Amino acid sequence: MDNGSGTTSPPSEPGTPLISVTLRVTLAAIMIFMITIGFLGNSIVCLIVYQKPAMRSAINLLLATLAFSDIMLSLLCMPFTAVTLGNADWSFGSGFCRASIMLYWLFVLEGVSILLIISVDRFLIIVQRQDKLTPHRAKVLIAGSWLLSLCVSLPSIVGWRTGTAGVGDVWVPQCVLGYSESVADRAYTVLLAVAVFFAPFSVMLYSYMCILNTVRRNTLRVHSHASEPSCLPALNQVSKMRLIGLQRPPQIKVDMSFKTRAFTTILILFVGFSVCWLPYTVVSLLAVFSRQFYYSPAFYPISIGALWLSYLKTVFNPIIYCWRIRKFREACQEFVPKSCRLCPRMGSRSRRRVRPSNIYVCSETQSAV
Repeated sequence: MDNGSGTTSPPSEPGTPLISVTLRVTLAAIMIFMITIGFLGNSIVCLIVYQKPAMRSAINLLLATLAFSDIMLSLLCMPFTAVTLGNADWSFGSGFCRASIMLYWLFVLEGVSILLIISVDRFLIIVQRQDKLTPHRAKVLIAGSWLLSLCVSLPSIVGWRTGTAGVGDVWVPQCVLGYSESVADRAYTVLLAVAVFFAPFSVMLYSYMCILNTVRRNTLRVHSHASEPSCLPALNQVSKMRLIGLQRPPQIKVDMSFKTRAFTTILILFVGFSVCWLPYTVVSLLAVFSRQFYYSPAFYPISIGALWLSYLKTVFNPIIYCWRIRKFREACQEFVPKSCRLCPRMGSRSRRRVRPSNIYVCSETQSAV
């Protein structure tokens, strides 16, 4: 059977996917489990920020927005993908097919925008020593990111010749931007790829490289300050008082631990973003530009693997929050019934709130990184 590319489809059974029914149903069931975990985990994050005024800092508002975009992705996109995986056929009409593509890219773009804002904020705090992100400014940035994401994703709902599962000889795990020879379609696909992955990845990579360089230089300054007193002769009273200010091992340990843990959490989110979105971005570009790849038998299993990685981020983020952020972990325990808790909640000492920019400043009388 001719598939439109000048080649002939396999003579076995045209129009059938290469993955067995049992495997497809198993993958659909696992995706339902991912939907449940992603919805519950991200909902807890949103509830924590909504119910606790003390948690409504600028960074927590951004994390709650990221969780909300993952919730919408879990509810409005993943269930239809699971059904399509099980049935190997899109049963929701061509109109909703275009709408699902627009919703998918909308929530993906919003999540990427939030990660980009967080990365730039960390860059300003650590490298530029500027802590300018307030809750009000965070809300303005959140509203702007939603508007920008909507403007970028909206063209995919009109005028695109979409490929759906079970159309001709092309099998895909959900509605995707299929192969097109139109210059406008290809230009829009490149715009999506740049907006979703390449531009944010470049900015975040540059930010984190600068942050790592700054952290390394500040760490060397701390070690050099700590080693100076043992090499100096007897000093006058003023110099001794300055050295007392320099010799603060406990303060250095506390600030270093806070700095390392906070930055490592954001860095883990960046690595997760890169691993989850690079394969699907590459597959989307190949599907639109390469006719041979789009109509090949390998497209269906490859697109399933790439799609799974992109959806895995909705489950990945709340797990990282509870693992790395102590306040989120303690707040999550309040949503767990007492009979289900593995260990009793231990009281913790309250700490004074500090400005994030102060954590990364090295002064003459206090070496805090």
